Order: sequence, then structure tokens, then C-alpha cells
Amino acid sequence: MLIVSQYVEQTYAAELLAGGEGGVGYLLKDRIMEVDDFVDAVRRVAGGGTALDPEVVRQLFARQRADGPLERLTPRETEVLGLMAEGRSNSAIASQLVLTIGAVEKHVANIFMKLRLPPSDTDHRRVLAVLAYLRGT
Repeated sequence: MLIVSQYVEQTYAAELLAGGEGGVGYLLKDRIMEVDDFVDAVRRVAGGGTALDPEVVRQLFARQRADGPLERLTPRETEVLGLMAEGRSNSAIASQLVLTIGAVEKHVANIFMKLRLPPSDTDHRRVLAVLAYLRGT
């Protein structure tokens, strides 16, 4: 499900992401400038991934509690998690932050550890980490 809206409705965005599954997105109309970027987001969502406008992520993250588990993350880990929340792959994160893919993988592993998300056959840790980021819990 991909929502294209004129403004961020935090309740809808939180409910959209609460299922813990991929295949969801929330984009803002006035920030879709490039057709290629929009098509990329649609394909990512159709493929089971996520596509979130950075403003949606920013507004949901602003609700973070000061004593939440996200406080355990380093600034770089928070930055990596924010890009994960935008639906970026490890290679895209590495490219944007000028890191190696191995460095991004280490940051992601640290994020999972600090958010207490152990490996699981039934849960998708990347989605759960993004949900924790968006909920600020």
C-alpha cells in the first residue's frame, strides 16, 4: 500500500507501519519532483519494501521519548536507521554516507543488538527496527 498525501498524518503513517510487514509507503505530493524517484518508490513498495518521505520520517521521529531504546544508538547508527526508514538498501546507505557496505552492515547489526531485536524466523528485524525508530519507543 502506497499513500500519497498532501501532508503528514502521523496517525495514518503509524498505523500503516504498525503491521510490521513491508510493501508500504507514505510519500508527500509536493515533494515528488522526479518521475524516476516516484517509479522507484512504487517498485520498492510493490516488491515488499518500504518508501517513506524523509519528512514523514522526521515528523514521526520527533515523537521520540527521551528515555527510549533509540537513545542507545550512536548518531551514525541513528542516521543509518533513518535511511533504512526511508526504504534504502545497505548499498544505497553506504553510497549516501560514503561508507563501505561492510560498515553499514556493522551499523545495522549494532542497531539490532541495541534495540534488542534478535534473529528470528518469524519476524523481519529491519522492519521492526524501522517501526521502533518511527514510534520513538
